[in-house]
Amino acid sequence: MSVPTWSLELHAHTIYSIDSLIRLDDLQAICQKRGVDKLAITDHNEVRAALQMARMYPIWVIPGVEVMTTQGELLAWYINGPVPKGLSPQETIKRLRDQEAVIGVAHPFDRYRSGAWRLEHLVEIVELVDAIEVFNSRCLHMEDNDKALAFAKKYNKLMTCGSDAHTPREYGRALLQAHPFPNNADGLRQALKEAVCQEQLSGVDVHVSSTLAKWAKRIRPSLQPE
Repeated sequence: MSVPTWSLELHAHTIYSIDSLIRLDDLQAICQKRGVDKLAITDHNEVRAALQMARMYPIWVIPGVEVMTTQGELLAWYINGPVPKGLSPQETIKRLRDQEAVIGVAHPFDRYRSGAWRLEHLVEIVELVDAIEVFNSRCLHMEDNDKALAFAKKYNKLMTCGSDAHTPREYGRALLQAHPFPNNADGLRQALKEAVCQEQLSGVDVHVSSTLAKWAKRIRPSLQPE
């Protein structure tokens, strides 16, 4: 008998991110349609949606965040509070460790991202993080994902993948297939050791959608979360 697996979406955004319009009330239907069994909400420098949804749906939602440091963006899962943006990577990691969170590096070598990492800066903190995101669906060049994969293998780090979804159709583009695990940080770390990525690039048009979402929020303040 085969062991059942969960389809994990470990990098996804909601209306609480500056460049997404996805409302929290729509998340369940989106995930059901896109085949997502367990969702990590990782809004940009914002934890309100993640913590709220994790309280309401503790088995389904992993509270997370994507936080900008002075050198690049970090992902964290099983957080319990905010961490300010703009801190050094070392200070950000320390504050996330104080929360006992799982810590990853987001799209480290995406040549177009402001949150990508210079190699020398990533080497400085590689031993302080748990995982490297080795596939991000929003990367426009597969070579950038391949570089992240090679880096993770070189430093023997756990590996994650994520859709980096900002629109409904992006959810589920990159899913991590993992065996069911205890609903905590250590459970996720253990699951990552044997998890398998199911990957699909999203294409350039999704970045246009994010830009339009930013402008829509500026024009219509009612689209901003409370």
